[in-house]
Amino acid sequence: MTTAETHTPPAPHSRPGLPDTRVPLWTGPFTLYFTARAVSLLGDAMMPVAAALAVGALYGVSGAGLVLGTWTGTFVVLVLFGGVLTDRIGARRTMVAADLVRVLTQGVLAAAFFAGRPPFWLLVTMAAVAGAAVAMFLPGVNGMVPLVAADPQRANATLKVADALAQLLGPALAGLLIALTGAGAVYAIDSGTFLLSALCLALLRPTVRTAPSARTAPTARTGGPLRQELLQGWREFRARTWMWAVILVWMVFGVLLFGPLVPLGSALVADRLGPNAYGLAVSFLGAGTVLGGLVALRLRPARPLAAGTAAMVLYTVLPLSVALDAGLPILLTGHVLGGAALAFWSVMWATSVQTHTPPAVLNRVSAYELAGSVSGISLGQLLAGQAAALASPDHLLLLSAAACLTGCAALFATPAVRTLPRTGPTTAG
Repeated sequence: MTTAETHTPPAPHSRPGLPDTRVPLWTGPFTLYFTARAVSLLGDAMMPVAAALAVGALYGVSGAGLVLGTWTGTFVVLVLFGGVLTDRIGARRTMVAADLVRVLTQGVLAAAFFAGRPPFWLLVTMAAVAGAAVAMFLPGVNGMVPLVAADPQRANATLKVADALAQLLGPALAGLLIALTGAGAVYAIDSGTFLLSALCLALLRPTVRTAPSARTAPTARTGGPLRQELLQGWREFRARTWMWAVILVWMVFGVLLFGPLVPLGSALVADRLGPNAYGLAVSFLGAGTVLGGLVALRLRPARPLAAGTAAMVLYTVLPLSVALDAGLPILLTGHVLGGAALAFWSVMWATSVQTHTPPAVLNRVSAYELAGSVSGISLGQLLAGQAAALASPDHLLLLSAAACLTGCAALFATPAVRTLPRTGPTTAG
């Protein structure tokens, strides 16, 4: 194990397996940060529905796909630079600026839809600018949590529950607004969520010092040439075997599991059980995500990534429940288990990254893991259509389930992942 993987033992009052009740969570800074994230997550959850319904109605499926693809592609290209910028000027400032840019892009689109039929070039341009803003925003999300919450795991679990609730409410709200008032209202509300998020982040003043384990790890200076800072972030990322091993597996998951699951699964379920059944399955997926976040609030495993990997084994049930056409009850059960497993893993992963990475490079390291994860999913989405032309969707989803089990086995077989310890909560400043 490298020097970057040395850690301090858990704090005396933070016992493995039990929640830490001595560290307050709902401080002023965390409340502001939670509000900022919750409202922007709700706005984000509305956007795919708005693009699919509003843009699709004007420019077809290919038009909607191009707009969404432009957003994702811009994000993947620029997220590494976002990590460098965030480490240079600070997560809070970068996130506020990114929110204000999205206030502008969504406001312009709202005005365009209210005025009539927005030109396609405007939709693509605003998608690119918004994707660039997200690339500047997301690297700081990990870095902010240890600064506003003395117990990162509880904070991450609480934020995951908020994310799940947003995924439940956002699409339904977007569909209702488009039906009643049109797409302009959806984009206007989305713009308002980013404005509120920017305001909360601007008022936020972090009051938590960094964790001892993060301070003792090797750090990298910021402020040098861009190429040098990118290389420093890469060296810190590469020095953590547990981190790059997980991202390699997650890239495979993106191509074989997460990427094709939505386009293939939605088509199969809608064809066999009707579109309402797929909507119900998505709702149960969200309910499972809430459940996984609540479990992560209570459980505090001594080996978080090992526990998260064990939970991810349950995710195999989700693609299997679709591929085997086992009926609606099994389908809904599979989505609940899948949502809970992925949510629990997400909390364990985010907490591990935040507590085992030096603060000086946390945002750049987060950018590398984001780029790896999202690029795999994007590739999987792009290849899903071509793969379906070569094999039946059922067989492809069976391959997805096999990939999930194989990936979990690979993670268990990696000592750096299996044995990574949980660190104690940080102390308030």
